[in-house]
Amino acid sequence: MTTDPGLRRLALGTVLAAFAGPALPDPIGELLSDGLAGVTLFATNIGEPARLTATNIGEPARLTAELRAVKADVLVAADEEGGDVTRLAHRRGSPYPGNAALGAVDDVDLTRGVYAALGADLAAAGINLGLAPVADVNTTDDNPVIGTRSFGSDPALVARHTAAAVTGLQSTGVAACAKHFPGHGATVTDSHLALPTVDAPLDLLRRRDLPPFAAAVAAGARAIMTGHLRVPALTGDNPATFSRAVGDLLRHEYAHRGAILTDALEMRALTTAPGESAVLALSAGADLLCLGARVDRPLVERVVTEIAEATTDGRLPLSRLEEAAARTAALAERPDIGLAAARRALRVEGDPAGFAGALVVRVHAGRTIVEGRVPWGLPAEREITAAATPEELLTWAGGRPVVLCGRRLHRDPGVQELIEALAARHPVAVVEMGWPSGWRPAGVRAFLLTYGAGPANARAASEALDTL
Repeated sequence: MTTDPGLRRLALGTVLAAFAGPALPDPIGELLSDGLAGVTLFATNIGEPARLTATNIGEPARLTAELRAVKADVLVAADEEGGDVTRLAHRRGSPYPGNAALGAVDDVDLTRGVYAALGADLAAAGINLGLAPVADVNTTDDNPVIGTRSFGSDPALVARHTAAAVTGLQSTGVAACAKHFPGHGATVTDSHLALPTVDAPLDLLRRRDLPPFAAAVAAGARAIMTGHLRVPALTGDNPATFSRAVGDLLRHEYAHRGAILTDALEMRALTTAPGESAVLALSAGADLLCLGARVDRPLVERVVTEIAEATTDGRLPLSRLEEAAARTAALAERPDIGLAAARRALRVEGDPAGFAGALVVRVHAGRTIVEGRVPWGLPAEREITAAATPEELLTWAGGRPVVLCGRRLHRDPGVQELIEALAARHPVAVVEMGWPSGWRPAGVRAFLLTYGAGPANARAASEALDTL
């Protein structure tokens, strides 16, 4: 059976693969070209990176550049937790203390700073998804898989340090992924080897295990990883990976809007075949499927074929697959902090609605020496000075509304007169991109203040007016 190309691309868009060695194998490169979401890097992919600096970014950066040459928006993930779990420094050991040490200090500013430094290393290496922090509350001394990876045994302490870690990591542009929801801290079985069970009532889970994940979501974590563990009070007989109740809890109660990842589907906690596991996980609400470290092209193809077939035989709604692929694609986008700041700075007076498709005109009212000739303003069809006339603008507009943008418009009486004369006859919005004055042009529908004329400011104003 031949898989529909559109379905295949959608399915590939939910998969994190892996490969051995410091060079990109052709089969993985071909899968990336076909739509594979991305890859997880392990120690085998990273040779001997020296301390990462701007001039010595090491082997990981060369590899990730190779990946992006094939797919610009590739997700590159790594388990870089600091402490005992590191990929970048696997030969020397991490230069950062792990969560247990940070929790013992209990200084959230320190935790935030350590994770910002860790994120800077990841960013320098070209890794854009950090599979950290561990948000599990370690309440079992004999826990074989969490232990010092946890900030501690007190839920409130773990919650505040999880939030600080998320904030620090994401301040570098690297997406954080808090793990392992709904909490791996009370287990005595390693989920790499078998399926652990946390047999606790739901009210205890809410008090003990869940608060750090709520804190991660509140801090803006772009991803949450589910764990391969059974919690009968929440998941019934299923592991959390396959539990719709787990996905619903994250989405509806905690209002998580980012991606939900699975832990590696190759782990022995799951007894189903990888393709079936992928379908069950997607059905439960997962968006991105981590296939683990031992991955080849035939395995990826089997998983993708199973997902595609599931959308045609009723096991997996197509809308769920589309949603998962969209969330995964969004995860690969680097947050634009400049645009976010410009949006917050924007002030809108009046009604900006009704300007979609408008004639956008850049009004020159002089420039300062320090500004020079740097490009500025909204993308415009026309550029004018005060010498223009309302009749010219009306002719150019051809019945469309008009958006006029400029800097320090109040300083040119001729510009003021032109704007008000046009606004008396036609729908007009004005975007002031310089230092604002008390002047407001009479008759305009909307007056926008951007507090700057750079591209981010222009984008924010364009969004508000729907002129993009």
